[in-house]
Amino acid sequence: MTVGVLQGRKLYALIGSIAAAALGYLAFSLWGGWREALAAFGAVGVAGMLIALTLSLVNYSLRFVRWQLYLSALGHSIPTLPSGLIYVAGFALTTTPGKAGEMLRGVFLKARGMSYTLSTAAFVSERLSDLVAIVLLSLLGVGLYPQGGITVLAGVASVSIGLLLLSRKTLLIVFARWVSQRTGRLARATHQLLLLLVEACLCHTPRLLLSTTVLSLLAWSAEAYSFHLILHWMGADISLPFAFSVYALAMLAGALSFLPGGLGGAEAVMVGLLLWSGMPEAQAVAATVIIRLATLWFAVALGGLVILFSGRALKDGVAYAKA
Repeated sequence: MTVGVLQGRKLYALIGSIAAAALGYLAFSLWGGWREALAAFGAVGVAGMLIALTLSLVNYSLRFVRWQLYLSALGHSIPTLPSGLIYVAGFALTTTPGKAGEMLRGVFLKARGMSYTLSTAAFVSERLSDLVAIVLLSLLGVGLYPQGGITVLAGVASVSIGLLLLSRKTLLIVFARWVSQRTGRLARATHQLLLLLVEACLCHTPRLLLSTTVLSLLAWSAEAYSFHLILHWMGADISLPFAFSVYALAMLAGALSFLPGGLGGAEAVMVGLLLWSGMPEAQAVAATVIIRLATLWFAVALGGLVILFSGRALKDGVAYAKA
């Protein structure tokens, strides 16, 4: 029972994009050598993979709590179960271009009375909060790997600009009113963007910003610790701060690349940093494949299962979309 909003060409496009990403990832895995990959999986073991997946679930759960805080701040408190299904469903399209997963999440939220502007404001707030946490974690290894300073600096600049914009609600409102008096497609698009930022300001009050930043740090630390454990099980002599920094820098590079799911950019940085630390190429590629399977691809799988076997919450969203 696939969700009605994903049917016909849309469904085939979704399946095709995920399949293409998966094939690319398979090629990346084979580049490191399939024997080495199997040996790495053997070193991690079933118990190790279960621990890694559990830590990923911790990441998703903490981010969902943060998402609920954002929805509440925007005036749309939604019961935990349907909201959780909607949130996880968005993961299915993580590897598709254009952040289609977030657009799908907005469709389901629209059925519950939340406008696209508000759901997008929650999405923007979530991405900025992720970026804040990842930048902070990447700072742990700047002294160990000075070459990562440029990437960290770009992340700090992006975070600073975002937080500065969202701390100037009055100025944004004034500018939005001024732009609303102008005509033309660019003026309309700018006005919509400014309205979105005005709503996003509700998610960045000092108290809420502190809470969401703590949640984000804990969430991404869980996956970074999973990466450290995987390296340890594989016999790599990598310190905890450096493992955290490698993972965070890879996620930061993926985010700044604007590629869906950070595919390509995150893997390249992660492998490069592990090679710089002295890890053999085959092991570096294998470790990267394992952590991405336990994080990114695990999320895609969970989202796909929710879409395929969704409950009433998602069906309500489809009913609205068809109306």
